[in-house]
Amino acid sequence: MRHSILPLVCVLFSFTASAAEAPKGRSRFAAEFGKHWSTAKNLALAVAEAMPAEDYDFKPNAEEMSFGQQITHIAQANFGYCSRLNNSKAPPAVRPEILDKAAVMKLAGDSFDYCSGIIANLTDQNLEELRGPEGRQSSVREVLLAVFAHMAHHRGQAEVYLRAKGIKPPTYTF
Repeated sequence: MRHSILPLVCVLFSFTASAAEAPKGRSRFAAEFGKHWSTAKNLALAVAEAMPAEDYDFKPNAEEMSFGQQITHIAQANFGYCSRLNNSKAPPAVRPEILDKAAVMKLAGDSFDYCSGIIANLTDQNLEELRGPEGRQSSVREVLLAVFAHMAHHRGQAEVYLRAKGIKPPTYTF
């Protein structure tokens, strides 16, 4: 009886050991973050859509970026932050020559999709890796939090621009 159980125990032990050495899949944190990133994309694009095309050059005062510049800034920063997540070079996030609504909204949508593609493949091990120049490094997890905070900050500014034009911003959905 002992001799028949021993091979089974050995097989189970070797399977467990090899499974522990196998590359880990997508992290739970990244999956949860990705869900909220998708929600943030939908809200950011709804905010961009709410502003009439003729008001994309609107600034509440001379020191501020225009509405179109705010949305473009979100997109360019998304590309920059998210390229750090996997140590890649950001795709050229060319600022449209004319900040028309269609071009800005496409750029914004593309930037969120670019980030989503990278976020979908992050593992727990990736989240702990450091990125950035020596002395100014951040973990991938910190970069994720930074891109979200940056995007939410500027999207919030864009919502204030809508209110200044008498437009009710879209409702946030969790």
